[in-house]
Amino acid sequence: MTRTEDTNTSFDELGIGKELLAALAERHFTHPTPIQRDVIPVALQGSDVVGIAETGTGKTLAFGIPMIERLMAHSGQGLVLLPTRELALQVDEVLIKFGRKLGLRTAVLIGGASMHTQLKMLREKPHIVIATPGRLADHMRQKSYALTQVKIIVLDEADRMFDIGFLPEIKRVLSAAPQERQTMLFSATMPSAIAEIAVRHMRSPLRIEVARAGTAAPNVKHEIYVVAKDAKMQLLDKILADNPGTVLVFSRTKYGAKKIAAGVRAMGHTATEIHSNRSLAQRRGALEGFKRGTYRVLVATDIAARGIDVHGIAFVINYDLPSTPEDYVHRIGRTGRAGASGSAVSFATGDQKGDVRQIERLIKKTIPLLQLPVLPPRRAPVHEASSFSERHHSERHHAPSHGQSRSVEQRHGQPRHETRGKHRFFRKRTHRIA
Repeated sequence: MTRTEDTNTSFDELGIGKELLAALAERHFTHPTPIQRDVIPVALQGSDVVGIAETGTGKTLAFGIPMIERLMAHSGQGLVLLPTRELALQVDEVLIKFGRKLGLRTAVLIGGASMHTQLKMLREKPHIVIATPGRLADHMRQKSYALTQVKIIVLDEADRMFDIGFLPEIKRVLSAAPQERQTMLFSATMPSAIAEIAVRHMRSPLRIEVARAGTAAPNVKHEIYVVAKDAKMQLLDKILADNPGTVLVFSRTKYGAKKIAAGVRAMGHTATEIHSNRSLAQRRGALEGFKRGTYRVLVATDIAARGIDVHGIAFVINYDLPSTPEDYVHRIGRTGRAGASGSAVSFATGDQKGDVRQIERLIKKTIPLLQLPVLPPRRAPVHEASSFSERHHSERHHAPSHGQSRSVEQRHGQPRHETRGKHRFFRKRTHRIA
């Protein structure tokens, strides 16, 4: 988690119970981030919230702490909706990290994972269900999951869910959920669809904005090159050769991501890619390998633009400019996190000056135009499915040896965490509900 803290405030000033305060202190969380500071007290009171904050500001704990607290105090179930599988797994990891000693049980409902295993998790009567809208809709259609016990709903990265077409599913979920519930919505921007949701499906929500919609990360240096399309790979070659550090490269298409990753490997760098054509196991393996330093370069479509918590990314390179100016903000939010500095380098073709101006208007700054350096010779085209080292890493990562504990991302198919149900608080209430 990114932690840009408000050192003038401590978590014990926000009304959080002793059990969760102890869990926070155990992991050295003493001061909340601004979004946590402003959201937690009002959410603990049961108020509806619309939170506007840039990516990487600690939104998961902003809604996670009040949700766990209120579910400990009252019967019912929490539901968290997110746009991607990776985000769902990440939120599950955070919630379990702080709710484990309280006996918190969760179920993760995402595409690309076993329906049988998800049904087994649902039969365990989880306190919180974390889902992508598409897979949640599948379970609702098959009547394997109903919203009758839901008392708290969180829509995280809501604008991204709307961007990729999940608005109809979200409206159906909100309409089917009990009227007496708490609803919290979090977003980096404030499109009209969010205002519509707030009016129709929320009860006088309190809007909490800790960053102007469209605010770019303050510690990021922005630069842009105007380069011919067929010279982009040479420019990328030059930048990777001249600059150390981990690099996240954005491609507009999944075919482009695969091609770029193969080209980067041909340059002698370790690289992998994330896009929708890759299986869930491949995507998890790629992200984990990037986090661990197995790969220097991760090439991604906008599936990785938000919420992926990877520390220490030195460069974000927009190999292709994003489809919208808002996506530029989300992409570059992957660097310059937690007070660190970072660089965002964009490649634009000669006919994209209008796109660049739109980005500059949104972030309210001029992006310096750099002179194109002397480029290295063009390399021969590379055609490969994936490197042996990448396949080997993915297989090794997802096949733990006997007795080896598995991470939350690896165990998403498991019905229980090893410590679930040990704390009397949640166990007592679960027994009473049953």
